[in-house]
Amino acid sequence: MADKDLTLDDLRGQIDLIDRQIHSLLNKRAVCAQNVAEVKLAAVAPEDRDQVKFYRPEREAQVLRKVKERNEGPLSGDTVAHIFREVMSACLALEKPLAVAYLGPEGTFTHAAAIKHFGQALHPKPMASISQIFADVESEQVTYGVVPVENSTEGMVSHTLDNFMQSNVKICGEVELPINLLLLANKTAKAGDIKRICAHQQALAQCRNWLDNNWPDVPREAVSSNAKAVEMAANDPSVAAVAGSMAQDVYDVVTLAENIQDLSQNTTRFLIIGNENVGQSGEDKTSLIVSTQNKPGALFTLLESFNREQVMLTRIDTRPSRTEKWAYVFFIEFEGHQDDEKIQRIMAELGEHSLVLKALGSYPKAVL
Repeated sequence: MADKDLTLDDLRGQIDLIDRQIHSLLNKRAVCAQNVAEVKLAAVAPEDRDQVKFYRPEREAQVLRKVKERNEGPLSGDTVAHIFREVMSACLALEKPLAVAYLGPEGTFTHAAAIKHFGQALHPKPMASISQIFADVESEQVTYGVVPVENSTEGMVSHTLDNFMQSNVKICGEVELPINLLLLANKTAKAGDIKRICAHQQALAQCRNWLDNNWPDVPREAVSSNAKAVEMAANDPSVAAVAGSMAQDVYDVVTLAENIQDLSQNTTRFLIIGNENVGQSGEDKTSLIVSTQNKPGALFTLLESFNREQVMLTRIDTRPSRTEKWAYVFFIEFEGHQDDEKIQRIMAELGEHSLVLKALGSYPKAVL
């Protein structure tokens, strides 16, 4: 409650004082981050310094959870955590900037997910395909990659799952992004000018009913990304694009309609991929690929140990194995870390009943 005796100038003076205190503390935190980098580098031989890991996903998740737990308002826990995410991102950049690959071009939802997870201080690297992201991460051309894995409306992204079958990268984290779709067009375009509506096939599927009801006679065209569609619309008044607000900010277009997604809770989950195993954060998930003989009860046998150990399954999907006709692999995701004793017991039992067992990694649950 504000002191009624304080004037507007008094309150502004208080804000200025607090701002100076915050500024001083930010610089102190940045100096600590630099000291952390120096300690880590001093602990290894000069020839091994390129291998030092400055970004620790489990540590970052723990810090952000504590921020939310101790928050007393009036700012929400998520708001304060977002602020701390940017502070941590800026401090990490003083130690070593992170090169992060995402499905480009600039302005895609994958780009937005990368910024949400790593903060604005990352070095974003747009890639033309999910396969290229996997390849550049595995070859260490970039430190991490961000790939879509599932949408609450359209389900799993099969191309991402297929790449995990062929790659040795690890899952290091996850991030969830609400998907609010806009219909965007050239600044000079009028409704009657629109001859086709373009977007990534997932975005077109996520607003199918809205388009059927509002633009039933306009053909739809799937392109490589929503951002590519917006770029097309910016250069061609006959094209409208389905995309998010970040793409609108990048390209010179106007909004014809907002919130055109068919489901208000439309959300896409993205995975962070890298080359290292992530330690325990206290609230983790584990993902794996497993295949078994095609016989009655095979899946039940695989899942029996999860029930016995009381481990929550969060996702299970199937994909063709690509090595044998009518054979399938299971993508299983569950709560817990692969270093937990009960998870190790489950993994050992799965190994006894499967033809292939591939751990994709354990990683912190999404905090924001």
